[in-house]
Amino acid sequence: MSPTKEDILKIVEEKGIRFIRLQFTDIYGIPKNVAITAEQLEKALDGELMFDGSSIDGFVRIEESDMYLKPDPSTFMILPWADQRYAEARLICDIYTYDGKPFSGCPRGNLKRILQEAKQMGIDEMYVGPEAEFFLFQTKEDGTLTTVTHDEAGYFDLAPVDRGENARRDMVLALEQMGFEVEASHHEVAPGQHEIDFKYDSAVRTADKVITFKTVVRKIAKKHGLHATFMPKPVYGIAGSGMHLNISLAAKGQNIFYDPSTPHQLSDIALYFIGGLLKHARAISAITNPLVNSYKRLVSGFEAPVYIAWSFRNRSPLIRIPAKRGPSTRIELRSPDPSANPYLAFAVCLKAGLDGIKNKIMPPPPCDRNIYHMDEEERKAWGIGNLPASLGEALKELEQDEVIREALGEHIFERYMEGKRLEWDTYRMQVHEWELKEYLVKY
Repeated sequence: MSPTKEDILKIVEEKGIRFIRLQFTDIYGIPKNVAITAEQLEKALDGELMFDGSSIDGFVRIEESDMYLKPDPSTFMILPWADQRYAEARLICDIYTYDGKPFSGCPRGNLKRILQEAKQMGIDEMYVGPEAEFFLFQTKEDGTLTTVTHDEAGYFDLAPVDRGENARRDMVLALEQMGFEVEASHHEVAPGQHEIDFKYDSAVRTADKVITFKTVVRKIAKKHGLHATFMPKPVYGIAGSGMHLNISLAAKGQNIFYDPSTPHQLSDIALYFIGGLLKHARAISAITNPLVNSYKRLVSGFEAPVYIAWSFRNRSPLIRIPAKRGPSTRIELRSPDPSANPYLAFAVCLKAGLDGIKNKIMPPPPCDRNIYHMDEEERKAWGIGNLPASLGEALKELEQDEVIREALGEHIFERYMEGKRLEWDTYRMQVHEWELKEYLVKY
């Protein structure tokens, strides 16, 4: 049950909380916050605090800068790592314009807009369970970051091989203090790579949790003298970090992806949703894999899904159907990475799935073969396409896909494209170390 304004004010007084961080994200998923004192909290909870939106990437121009932060009381949390002399809490906010309307450039508000579209179709909720991977790297004595891993461990290894176990344990404890139900914590495939899984929740709450999770992981890592990064592919030659999304839909309290009357126990709605995701997969990539670096993970040979297909059994396609049925029936979208803005990622996935449901887009037959072992002719015969090979290619797909553009809205789409085109063009103009090694002597 969400706390009321009075509940929050009482907790702040009883716990001696001095500072409250009003948190939101920009369109690229970077957390931002405005810190206020406890004396200003009631004003904030009444939605009366303004900030300068022109200073935030992708928000507004300077002549439209006055914006309101409206805290969501259900997101109130005491920060477990704060200095005990000055206890701190946080509230996640939605952004409103100066005239009291939801701001079209607010990623959290935008996700709510697409969820409202689903409600108009009789779908009460989208549930998401993310599996965000990250690396822990050593830092130098002066704080300089490195890509030197803290171990040489592998999948599910234990201490003393996995020297990040203590850090990971403290991350789990901090997350639990903040209300997370942590389901699993383990070392991943690559040296220095980890995963902490928490229980699925409704789309907005899960997106909030992803942002909180990333903050907690980085804060606790720093306390252990390590640097945590959600960069998708920080080290050449080893596996990159993904953020698989386990997705289901509910109506009237029931999982509507489940249908016990079919041979595979998937409903037509589930199949249509898969069809929509596959149809729009290339455009979705610009949001779920938003960095130049994202496409260095999406290459064959490192278990990353690069082929647009789905399966009940193997993990090589883009979409996998986990074995559990009944209330646990879900689809697993395997392409997203943890650098994605979760609010936008969930919005475009939902919009693509809704398009599949509206237009009854039936997916092709599932491919239960290992697609990595198929040659190009075999994949062509199966009708299996590829995800974009670069950010530039993904942006072109996004620009041409009206459904996914609408999932973002005009404001976010235009600002996002502007920023990401600049990122891509800046990268293309750089001369990289590999080029010098490969060409300088030869030519």
